[in-house]
Amino acid sequence: MNEKKEVGEKALDYIKDGMVVGLGTGTTVFYTLTKLGELVRNGLSIKGIPTSKQTEKLAKEFGIPLISFSEVKQIDVAIDGADEVDPELNLIKGGGGALLREKIIAHAAKTFIVVADPDKNVAKLGSFPLPVEVLPFGFELTKKKIQELGLIPHLRQVQGGPFRTDNGHYILDCRIPDKPNHKELERELNLIPGVMENGLFLGMTDKYITLDRNKDNSIVVRHR
Repeated sequence: MNEKKEVGEKALDYIKDGMVVGLGTGTTVFYTLTKLGELVRNGLSIKGIPTSKQTEKLAKEFGIPLISFSEVKQIDVAIDGADEVDPELNLIKGGGGALLREKIIAHAAKTFIVVADPDKNVAKLGSFPLPVEVLPFGFELTKKKIQELGLIPHLRQVQGGPFRTDNGHYILDCRIPDKPNHKELERELNLIPGVMENGLFLGMTDKYITLDRNKDNSIVVRHR
C-alpha cells in the first residue's frame, strides 16, 4: 500500500466545483495533484494557486488551471503536507523549501488541510530541524541572532552552494531546544531583521488526514 497516495487522494473529498484551491508542495501532495488533474479532466471545475514553482510546473503538466492572488478574494481550501505533526495538529514545515509561500496560502484559506503519512506524527515538535527562511543580505548576523535564541542553525546547501528558495532567500535549518515555548519562539524569530518566515505552523490546521497503523492502516481525519 502506498500510504502517501492514499492520504493525498483522500483530501480531494473536500474539493467542490467552483473552488479556489491552494496547492501544496511535497511527496504526499504529489498524489493529490495527480488525482486532482484526473478529476479536472473528467469535468471538475476548480482553480489552483500553487505554493512553489515545482507545484506550478506539476499543476500545468496535470492540466490543473491556475490563478493568481490578484484574481481572488480568498482561497476556499488549501492542501499541503508537513514534516512533523504534533497531537494538537501544530506543524513543522519547510523541508521542501517553500515554507513562506505555504504559510501565506494556508493563512489565506478558509480551510487548511494537511496530508501526511503516520511517520510524520510526533509527540513533540523538534526532531525535524526547523526551517527559517532568511534574506541573504547580512544572513551571518541573522544567523547569530537566531543562535542567541538557543537554536543551532545550519545553512541549507545544495550542489555545493547555499540553497535558494523560490523567493531567492536562504534557509537556516535549526535544531531547537528540548522544551521550547513554540508560540514564543515563532514570535521571537519573526522579530529578527532578516528573517522572512519560519516553519512553525501553529494553530493553523483545520483537518489532518493520515493513517492509523493501530487500525489496519485505516484513514483517519482529525479536526482542530
